[in-house]
Amino acid sequence: MISTKQKERVLRARKILSYLKKTYPAPKSELIHETPMQFLASVILSAQCTDKTVNRVTEKLWKKYKTAEDFAKANPATFTKEISSVTFFRNKAKAIIGAAKIIQTRHKGTVPRTEKELVALPGIGYKTAHVILGELYGVWEGIATDTHVKRFAKRFDLTDQNDLTKISKDLEALIPKKDWKYINNGLVLYGRYACPARPHDCATHPLTKLWPPAALRWPKAK
Repeated sequence: MISTKQKERVLRARKILSYLKKTYPAPKSELIHETPMQFLASVILSAQCTDKTVNRVTEKLWKKYKTAEDFAKANPATFTKEISSVTFFRNKAKAIIGAAKIIQTRHKGTVPRTEKELVALPGIGYKTAHVILGELYGVWEGIATDTHVKRFAKRFDLTDQNDLTKISKDLEALIPKKDWKYINNGLVLYGRYACPARPHDCATHPLTKLWPPAALRWPKAK
């Protein structure tokens, strides 16, 4: 039996979804890329780092690295230095090169099309796997929860969880699968351009109007 709280969350989630579908009808990442492998690498680079910073780093770099083979053959020391302006660059360099080698040898140079195969790669978790599947292949088998999605899920009382994957599962239970594609990019864009993370008066913001208590809820980032 569904609790009253869960019913309220379903209704609230559907209202938020309706707004996101109308406002951001064509979900698309802002990470710049020309090839699937470049996008996978950009997603790894974007962990705890802004897309703007990643795009600045990769603007010239992606002229050099395009295919899985290019990344797999990269000199680790050189590549690490080339991405040194992003957070955790050493771990990210190791993950990207490691993932590229596996993609090159096990998947014939093609970025995998399933969650199971993607999360088996270094640097790829539930969130990043579903960002990659959605962007590259139009496959929306899960909702990717990043800091923006977590923030709004907590602010609008759609979850009691703090773990990103558990938040994803809560959101997936509230929203029809056919509409999962609108959640991540929609909330990311809304968070970047309409309602930033710092506490501010957002009573007049579109989503806050749908559920006014959110104006007073500012979960701490963890």
